Amino acid sequence: MKHLISNATNLPSIPKVVQELIASFSNPDITSNHISQILINDQALSAKVLRMANSVRYGGHRKVGSIKDAVVMLGFNSLRTMVLSVGFTSALDGPAAFDIREFWLKSFKMANRCKWLAKTLKIDAEVAFTCGLLHAIGEYLIHVVKPAEAVVIDERVNTGESRSRLEQQLLGFDYTQAGAELTDFWHFPQEIVQAIRWQENPTGSPELSSYAACVHIAHYMVENEAKIADGNLDDFPAKLVHSMHLTLSDVFAKFENVPELDEGIEEFLN
Repeated sequence: MKHLISNATNLPSIPKVVQELIASFSNPDITSNHISQILINDQALSAKVLRMANSVRYGGHRKVGSIKDAVVMLGFNSLRTMVLSVGFTSALDGPAAFDIREFWLKSFKMANRCKWLAKTLKIDAEVAFTCGLLHAIGEYLIHVVKPAEAVVIDERVNTGESRSRLEQQLLGFDYTQAGAELTDFWHFPQEIVQAIRWQENPTGSPELSSYAACVHIAHYMVENEAKIADGNLDDFPAKLVHSMHLTLSDVFAKFENVPELDEGIEEFLN
């Protein structure tokens, strides 16, 4: 995978401000003023961030007229998450035969659920959101570096086959491994890299990743919305919850009052 990524000439370039924000995860000395100054130099990204900051999703009852206002209203961590989201959706074009809009719609659904679960799982909400947003970035990468094989895999997944199993059979790796390699290549912190790598089997990792568990549960939520609404949680990953020293009653109680989580997703894509 490292060889494929380093030799892929058609991978999109990540905007400078997004690169700075990725670096900020591991830089405790970086300030919101520093990030806002970088963002000001990217007019297109700044304009979209200001539009988002004034949206209903982010409390549009207050007028945000500048990036500095956005920093004050949102706070550094929330602003970073917003800029990462806007930067990635703007930078990544859809390869042939890949529905990039549908890809991001699902990714934001995952991100919203990861952020909603974060408090219960005792993890950072903004990091959890980023894990959910990029959980399937390996699927995107496979379409970039192995487009013919990706089309075949998508067709078979649509008939009910397992994506990761098919990718292992046809490629020798799956989207979780590809996504982990790509986020490592982009220098994301290891907690995000490992969350993407072990999302399908969090307890199989050398050390249990709470963020991987969060992505796993969020995926269950996306795939089983109707069952959750009916209170049918018979196939919920109970062992995973126990391995995190949480009780099922706490998680199920939270599921009884799931709010509307996806309002405003379209704003990121327009």
